[in-house]
Amino acid sequence: MGWAYPMLRLGIYEDLRNRLRSNLPHYVCLVAIAQFSTVTGYREELAGTVEITLRSTSSWQIGKSQYPYVSNLAVRKSCRRHGVARQLLLSCEQTVREWGFQDIYLHVLEDNHQARQLYLKTGYKLRQVEFSYLSWWLRRPKRLFLQKHLTKERCHQNQC
Repeated sequence: MGWAYPMLRLGIYEDLRNRLRSNLPHYVCLVAIAQFSTVTGYREELAGTVEITLRSTSSWQIGKSQYPYVSNLAVRKSCRRHGVARQLLLSCEQTVREWGFQDIYLHVLEDNHQARQLYLKTGYKLRQVEFSYLSWWLRRPKRLFLQKHLTKERCHQNQC
């Protein structure tokens, strides 16, 4: 990747910095921290992150009809399969309830089998398969639009 990596990293850094400074009323970036015991005490490391914000149903109808949208869920490789992603999703759901919404949405690529399994296990349902000619032409996986209806209680069908 050579010279492109520093540029990509700078772009990601700038994007994150702009999001965190934007002061949007309905934007949250959640962080999970893993704590490890060491000989001298404890060591903490970033285990995962996720973002949640409101999206408009149409880009030209800002503010008309918005829905809570989960994006950029990422878990450190060494922390995977320990429930970090699930806990981050549960925290997103709690945030969405506090905002007064009863549904939560996200996208996942059809070939991301581990993520799809996680979302289906935690109650997300397929709402739409998004087709684009560009993806078809480039032979890229389709994007799946998932939805979860949230119940009043935090624990739904023993998914706590």
